[in-house]
Amino acid sequence: MDTMRDRFVPVVSRLLDEDPRVAVVLAEVGLAGFEEVRKRHPDRVINVGIREQLLIGAGAGLALTGLRPVVHTFASFLVERPFEQIKLDLGHQGVGAVLVSAAASFDWPAGGYTHMSPGDVALLDTLDGWTVHVPGHPDEAEALLRHAVAAGDDKVYVRLSAQSNTQARPGDGARFHTVREGHAGVVVAVGPVLDPVLDATDGLDVTVLYATTVRPFDSAALRRATEAAGTDVILVEPYLAGTSASAVNDALADLPHRVLGLGVGRRELRRYGLVDEHMAAHGLDAETLRQRIDRFLGVRA
Repeated sequence: MDTMRDRFVPVVSRLLDEDPRVAVVLAEVGLAGFEEVRKRHPDRVINVGIREQLLIGAGAGLALTGLRPVVHTFASFLVERPFEQIKLDLGHQGVGAVLVSAAASFDWPAGGYTHMSPGDVALLDTLDGWTVHVPGHPDEAEALLRHAVAAGDDKVYVRLSAQSNTQARPGDGARFHTVREGHAGVVVAVGPVLDPVLDATDGLDVTVLYATTVRPFDSAALRRATEAAGTDVILVEPYLAGTSASAVNDALADLPHRVLGLGVGRRELRRYGLVDEHMAAHGLDAETLRQRIDRFLGVRA
């Protein structure tokens, strides 16, 4: 099966051909994939070199001219390194762009900590007005990329990952999808952690909600789920643990509730290892998820 990033280049290349507003801004990463479409649209496929602050600044400048920029590189270089430019060049100037990342939290362990970004969504949470998509399958990534580019002049972050669920789920770029219904708690699984969550909750009487768009947070879906399943909520996110805990608290502010945030821990893992080993080390494998969910819900072994 191809990856989310495999879909990125052909989808955006078609959008460049179809829509004269679309432009692509790169910082070396991914440039080879756009060589053919760059020949057709040399003024709308721009490579700034390894200059990530300029990457965002150039995208904002294109947006000021009325174009819809798609800005791409690894997550750590796209969100963390040029964060001041995201805050000022996009946010303060009131213009939008589609930021599309790769490498996620630890998709390329051999690249070391410089190429890991478990805090990207939490960092964007400090800014106003961002839509955040976290697809869990290449088909979802394609649909959400098209949705993001078509979203007027909004500020949108699309977080691509090499990790994937085995099948795509329905999604409209806004609402959570109910995968299972139960009565003993609600589990919100974000993007590519759905499969381990489904394995971990097999046989448990819980509702499982699947989220591929986490900002805005679908408070209405969560509240509906708690009507039958109660207000014990477990968040399983493929980035910094607890990133969406405040969103859950806001959604259930008038109700007594408990929240367990599972995800990537703050402790840095200093060995390269493999993706599966990082998942296990952060407690995101199915076996450890089951243990932590059972403890939270008071399930006896």
